[in-house]
Formats: sequence, structure tokens, C-alpha cells
Amino acid sequence: MAVTSGPRPAVPRRASARTGLAQRLPAFPWDSLLPAKQRAAAHPDGIVDLSVGTPVDPTPASVQAALAGAADSPGYPTTIGTPALREALARFVHRHRGAPDSLGVEGVLPTIGSKELVAHLPFQLGLGPGDVVAFPHIAYPTYDMGARFIGAEPLPVDMAQLAARGEAALPDPSLAQRIRLLWLNSPSNPTGEVLDVTQLAAVVRWARERGIVVASDECYALLPWTVDEVPSVLDARVSDGSLEGLLCVYSLSKQSNLAGYRAAFVAGDPALVGELVAVRKQAGMMLPGPLQTAMTAALGDDEAPAAQREIYRARRTLLGSALAAAGGSIQGSQAGLYLWTTFGEDAMTSVERLAASGILVAPGMFYGGSGGDFVRVALTATDERIAAAARRLERL
Repeated sequence: MAVTSGPRPAVPRRASARTGLAQRLPAFPWDSLLPAKQRAAAHPDGIVDLSVGTPVDPTPASVQAALAGAADSPGYPTTIGTPALREALARFVHRHRGAPDSLGVEGVLPTIGSKELVAHLPFQLGLGPGDVVAFPHIAYPTYDMGARFIGAEPLPVDMAQLAARGEAALPDPSLAQRIRLLWLNSPSNPTGEVLDVTQLAAVVRWARERGIVVASDECYALLPWTVDEVPSVLDARVSDGSLEGLLCVYSLSKQSNLAGYRAAFVAGDPALVGELVAVRKQAGMMLPGPLQTAMTAALGDDEAPAAQREIYRARRTLLGSALAAAGGSIQGSQAGLYLWTTFGEDAMTSVERLAASGILVAPGMFYGGSGGDFVRVALTATDERIAAAARRLERL
């Protein structure tokens, strides 16, 4: 049979042959707020955007000066950080997170913000399909995304219930056998709830008995309001004096207005930190040199975060009273930058009502199904905008 030549017909691509990661992820939730944002922006006195917790106050002058002084930085930085930065990190967790004296520079590592670590920690620890990543049932969505990125199973868990009831708090107790990583977030984003020493210690014991790594996101810890302390997993009362299997994730974005610097770190079990260093070296994940110098300065300055806390305290008091006057009930919110508020209605109904007054807030379902009747109200707006929001709320 003769073979004819000529152009071959195009073979249609089958959508099922390859599906990109982006197509397997849920939509980015904040995109759905655009209509409400546009409505709020139409207010005659302008929008008061309380939906995203991005700092608006100045970066401390000492940190700005340190950054400028390190601007001549022609060489590659190191993944592990400069000796000065690593020592500053160790001193910080000793002062503020109750870390034991045994935690030295081999147990700390700077990261390029905390969100990248939250998103990539399951990958960097070697997890994959078949593994389970547990995290708070009302939570910042990146814990869930970190599991999805690697094909692991995301598992929302009520951590207070886990502390009290162990496996019985899980939707299926057999899942405990597959949990490889358990995230804590205290103070919580979005609820502001704080786990006490007893609760943290119970979760750590339960996880250790099953060989589960515990990573605790504590980036709001220096912003307590209605509690005497915000304990860390590094605290000996929680860890029983051992760092084994424990990681504390921390950010300077909130306490020092450094969100734009992407200055964060992880501290804890030196063996786990060593694993992260090895992976991150291979991937070229390095905090820029000038930012390492700036971060070192910020870690040594306890006065600026203390002053910033008082600014947030005043904003919280004003906004909290106004929300109550508008019929809102604030729950949790023991620490951190948010007022977890319900008006006794569906969250999107509250979002739309507040947008009509030029106030934009985040609906609670962004953080899990249990948040469907709540909105998250951020304190991160200028004094003038917070005052404007308070006036509008009091007229609702």
C-alpha cells in the first residue's frame, strides 16, 4: 500500500492529558471581594479597607537606616543567614518565645516571609500523596494550599478539641496514622484565639506519640489584648524541655511593619531546620543581603514593636466599640490584628451591608466553613480611616 505524504491533520489536545496545578486549586478567595470593594470605594468619603491585614504605619527608622547602610551588596547572600542575623534570631526566641538555652544558631533559619514557608513546608519536609497535613478548622488558607501543592490530603481540625479529646476530635480517627505535619496558629488568624500552655502541651504530646511534626505559626504573639501571655511551642512548659519535632514560624511583618521586607524565620528542632536548610540551598531560597542586615536591626529593637502595639490597642478599642454599637458581637480576638465579628447573619450579607457604608471586611468563609456567620475586621488602617469607619458603624 502506498504511503502518501503531505501535512498531517492537527491532533486536538485532550484537556484530560495534563491538568496544571493552578487548575486543581480553588479560586483565590479575595478575587471574589472585588464587587464589594468597588461598592465601598464609591462612598463619598472613600473606602475604609479593613479586609487585608497589611501594615500602614512607618517601618522603624532604625530598620530603614540599616537597610540603606547595607545597600552595597554585590555578592550572593547565604541561605542560613549572616552570623549576626542567626545570633539575633536565637536571642529573640529566647527573649520572646520562651526557647530553651539549648536552642542555638543551628536551630534558626531566616525565610522570605512566613507565607512562603507555610506554603512550602510540606514539600520541604518531603511529604507527598498519601500523607495528611492537619491545620486549624478556621484558618489562614495557605495551610490548606501547602497540602494541595504536593498532592497531600488537607485536614481541618478543631485544635482545642484535639487537645482535649485526641483522635476523637478527628472526622475519622484512622487519619491520625497518616498525619505527617500538624499546623498550629496561636494567636489565630482570623479568630484571634490563643491556645494556653495546657492545650499546647497536650497537642505536642499527642503528636510526638505518633511521630508527627508540629509547626506553630506564632506571628501575632507580641500583640496580646485580653490574655496575660501567648505561649510558644518552644516554651519548656509546652515542649517538656525538648525541641524534637517542633518548629516555630514567626514573622516581623506585623509587629515591626516589615511586610514589604519579607522578614520572617523558623526556629526549633535543629534536625528539622537542617533539613530545611539543605532543601532551600538547592532551591536558591535566600533572603536578600541588605534585608538580612535590616532584619538583624529589627530583631534587636523591642521598643518599636511595643510602641506599635499601643497604636493597635487604641485602634482596637475604638473599632471594637463601634462594631458593638452597630450590633456586632466580637468573639475570640484575644490577640492579633483582627476583630472576629458576627452580626448574626450570613457573612456575605454583612460584607454587603458594610460595603454600602464604604467599609470593606473579609467574610469568614474565606477561612473555613465554620466561619460562615463571621467577618474578619482588620486593625491595619490609619487612625483617620479607623475613625471614619467608627463614625459610619455608629450610624448603621
